[in-house]
Amino acid sequence: MGREAEAKRAEEQKEVREGIRENGEVTLDHRIHLLSVIGEIEGHECLPNNSKTTKYEHVLPRLAAIEDSSEIDGVLVLLNTVGGDVEAGLAIAEMIASLSKPTVSLVLGGSHSIGVPIAVSTDYSFIVHTGTMVIHPVRMNGTVIGAPQTYDYFKQMQDRILGFVAGHSRASRERLEKLMLDTGILTKDLGTILVGEDAVREGLINEVGGISDALRRLYTMIAARKAE
Repeated sequence: MGREAEAKRAEEQKEVREGIRENGEVTLDHRIHLLSVIGEIEGHECLPNNSKTTKYEHVLPRLAAIEDSSEIDGVLVLLNTVGGDVEAGLAIAEMIASLSKPTVSLVLGGSHSIGVPIAVSTDYSFIVHTGTMVIHPVRMNGTVIGAPQTYDYFKQMQDRILGFVAGHSRASRERLEKLMLDTGILTKDLGTILVGEDAVREGLINEVGGISDALRRLYTMIAARKAE
């Protein structure tokens, strides 16, 4: 029996290592799934192999499996991302927001650009004291056709982001748009950088805290859900 238990434990540890190596994901004790959003969020086009990326085609099926699993009670999302593909980022944010299980996010180094909707998509959010969030207008790489339709497309995409963030945080749409178009903070770009308490003060994030705070909050939410 002892050997069987040791073999099972070794197999579980192997699965944990492989999950972290392949997808930056692992299921913690207390039936909590850890999802990390790291580096650049990759969309329909593959980024160079030397880039640290979060692939949305990996994350979406995983979130669907979490929703369907009776073995997972809650989700902790760790973020340290520079942003990336807008459509992919919004898809991840919408999936997280639609989970029926308790969710908590924790912004570590930063959650910039399209990382902002992901950070606010959870039921409750934290940011460390030195964590940053950058809000700026939608950018597009590559050739841009100078036509009214192109402007309309950018405007619609920007409106979708503003609407989602305002709908999942305490920040108003008007205030978010003002932060997005600020010309006095970022040296070479429009937008605003919020550090720690600033993100809480602006209503984007619920609270300043670290991993222990995030897990404690998630445990409480899970217990409350089970009590219902």
